[in-house]
Amino acid sequence: MVGFLIVGLPLLILPGLDAVRFQWTHMPAVLEAVGLAAHVPGFLWIFSVMKENTYLSRVVKIDVERGQEVITSGPYRVVRHPMYAAVILLVLCMPLALGSWLSLIPASLMVVLLVVRTALEDQTLHEELEGYTEYAARTRYRIVPGAW
Repeated sequence: MVGFLIVGLPLLILPGLDAVRFQWTHMPAVLEAVGLAAHVPGFLWIFSVMKENTYLSRVVKIDVERGQEVITSGPYRVVRHPMYAAVILLVLCMPLALGSWLSLIPASLMVVLLVVRTALEDQTLHEELEGYTEYAARTRYRIVPGAW
C-alpha cells in the first residue's frame, strides 16, 4: 500500500504542476479528449465488476465467513482481474485527460505496481480459493485478453 501512496501522490500532483502551473509539456487537445473519453468505459467496467463481485476488498483475503466463491460471470468471463484492468485503463488515461506528458511516468510506475499486485493476488487465490485453479484454466488471461 505504501508503494501505491508514493507513486499515487505524484500522479495526482504532477498534472497540475505540468499542465497548469509551469506548462513544462504540451498535450494535444485530441489526446486530452481521448483520455477523457476513455474514462467512460473504464468506470462502466468498474461498476460492472462491483455489481458481479460482492467480495471485492482492498486487501487480498478470502471471505470465509460469507462463503466466498469464484465469480465467473460478467467481466470475469473475459479476464480474471477485471477491476485491475479497469484501474490500469484509468491510470493510463488520466495523464492524457489532464494534459500532462510527465504524469505518464508515475502512471507507468502505478501500472507496474498493479501488475505485481495482480500476480500476487492470483497466487493467493490459487492457493486459498476453492475452484479458482479450474476457473484460471478456463479464463486464461489476468488483465488483458490475448496478452496477460
